[in-house]
Amino acid sequence: MKKIMFLAAAAGLFATPALADPAAQISIAKNHAGMAAKATELKMVQMHHHHAVNCLVGPAGAGFDAAAGNPCGKAGTGAIPETTDAAQKAKLQGVADAAKAGLASTDLATAQKAAQATADAL
Repeated sequence: MKKIMFLAAAAGLFATPALADPAAQISIAKNHAGMAAKATELKMVQMHHHHAVNCLVGPAGAGFDAAAGNPCGKAGTGAIPETTDAAQKAKLQGVADAAKAGLASTDLATAQKAAQATADAL
């Protein structure tokens, strides 16, 4: 009996469910887009900008890249899929689409500008 209780308690420590919090995910996305805009190396601009995209689209969304990292993993499954307001969802999708286009840039200044546009839109 003690062994079962211990296993149940241990499982509770490792099972941390994601909370559906679109506002937190938008805030995190905005922060990472801002970090991307201020980064001085293209690699860092792209990484933080991709964090913003990942927060917006979520793991099941188009453009999600697990290799880039997901700073919103514990806040939910993406601001776009979790947002219930249709106008807000459309706005966020537009921001994500523009951000994905900005990720394609290989020019530092252009990538920073795209990241700043993402931060400003959020």
